[in-house]
Amino acid sequence: MDPVLIGILGLVLLLVLIAIRMPIGYAMILVGAGGVLVLNGADVLLAQLKTLAYGQFSIYDLSVVPMFILMGALATKTGLSRDLFRAANAWFGWMRGGTAMASIASCAGFGAVCGSSLATASTMGKVALPELRRYGYSPALATGSIAAGGVLGILIPPSVALVIYAIIVEANIVAMFEAALIPGLIAVLLFLVTIGIYVRIFPGSGPAGGAGDRTEFWAATRGVLPTLFVFGLVIGGIYAGLYNPTPAAAIGVFAVFVFGLLRGQMSLRDLRDSALETAATSGMIYLILLGAELLKIFMSRARVPQAAAEWAVNSGLTPMMVLLVLLLALILLGCLMDSLSMILLVLPFFWPVLSEINGGLYATADTSAFGMSTEDLKIWFGILALVVVELGLITPPVGMNVFVINSLARDVPMMTTFRGVAPFFLSEIVRVGLLLAFPALSLWLPQVLGG
Repeated sequence: MDPVLIGILGLVLLLVLIAIRMPIGYAMILVGAGGVLVLNGADVLLAQLKTLAYGQFSIYDLSVVPMFILMGALATKTGLSRDLFRAANAWFGWMRGGTAMASIASCAGFGAVCGSSLATASTMGKVALPELRRYGYSPALATGSIAAGGVLGILIPPSVALVIYAIIVEANIVAMFEAALIPGLIAVLLFLVTIGIYVRIFPGSGPAGGAGDRTEFWAATRGVLPTLFVFGLVIGGIYAGLYNPTPAAAIGVFAVFVFGLLRGQMSLRDLRDSALETAATSGMIYLILLGAELLKIFMSRARVPQAAAEWAVNSGLTPMMVLLVLLLALILLGCLMDSLSMILLVLPFFWPVLSEINGGLYATADTSAFGMSTEDLKIWFGILALVVVELGLITPPVGMNVFVINSLARDVPMMTTFRGVAPFFLSEIVRVGLLLAFPALSLWLPQVLGG
C-alpha cells in the first residue's frame, strides 16, 4: 500500500479516536506507534521508542513549561486576581460597561502571570462574575466578557502555548515572547472598544457603576503593584536580555511565592496543591508532546507533510490563499478540540507546507514567497496561528472557555454565553485582518530588541 495512503488512513483513525473521547495523547501514541509498525516493522519501532522519550523531554527549553504552570498555580492562591480586578474596576468602573472592561483588563493582567487561558477564565470568573451580577450586567455580557477575556492568556507572554509552538517549529522562544506583546495589547484594546460599542447598542446590558472614591482608587492601584513587579521581573528581564525564559520563570515562581508568604496566603496546603496541579498539567502536556513526536515520525515516514507541501505548491493557489486556508482549518479544528492539543497535532503538518511555499515555487532569486525570511515567517505564522486558536476557545460546539464560565454560572444558558462572546469573536477577526495586512505588528519588536 502507498505510504501516503497509510498516513492518511492513520489521520482518519486519529480523528475517530478523538471523536470517541480517547485522550489525545494516547490516541497519538497509538496511531503513531501503529503507523511506524506497519511501515517499518517492530524492530524499527522498538529502536525508536528506546530513546524517543528521553530525547524529547531532555530539551532544555521544555523545562520552562512546568515553571510557568507553577507560577500560575501559585498566583491563583495568592489573591493576585482579586487585586487585579479591584484595580481595573477602580480605573474603568465609572464608565458604562466599565466593570466588564475591568474584567478584560484583569484577565489580561492575570494572563500575563498565569499563561493559561482556561486558568485565567476560571480564576477571573470567580472574582468578576459576582461583581458583574451585583451591578446588574446582562447575563450575556457578564459571562461573555470573561470567557473572551480568558483567551488573552494564550498569547500575552509568558504563554505555555508560545513555548510549545517555538519548540515544534524550532523558533526562538524569546523572539516569540517579544512578537506576542503588541498583538496581545491590540486584543485588549479591541475588546475594550467592543464593550463600549455593545453597551451603547444595548444600553441596559452594562450600566455604569463600581467606581470608588479617590482613596479607594489609589489603594486599588497600589494593590496591583506586586503583579506589575512580577511581570516586570519575568518579561522585562527577558526583553532586556538579562536571562532566558527558564530562569525568568524560576524568578517569577520565587517572587509569587514570597509575595504569598508576605500576605499570609501561602500555606503548606496551598504549596502542595500548586505542586500537584503543576505535576498533573505538566504530565499531560509531556504525554501529548511524546504522542505528537511519535505521530510526526510516522507521518514523516509516510511522507504526508511532504505530499501536502507539494500539493500546496502545485495547487495554483497564491501563498496568501494557502495561508488563509490553513488559518481557516485551525479555526474549524478549534471548535472540536482544546488549543494545546490542536497546536501539537496540526502545526507539524502546516509549518512544512508554508516553509516549502516560502522557499519553493513562488520564491525568486531576490525574495521569498511571503517577502520575509524563514525565521520571520515562523514568528508571523506563530502569532497568527495562536490568535485563531484563541477563537476555538470561544466558538461552538466546544468553546472550552465557555464551558468553564458555564460551570461558574449554571443559571445562564450556554447559548446566552455564546451570544455574549459573538462580538468579541468579530473583534478577533478584525485583529487577524490587521496582523495579516501588517506583519510588522508581530515582527517589529523582535527586530528592535534583537530576540
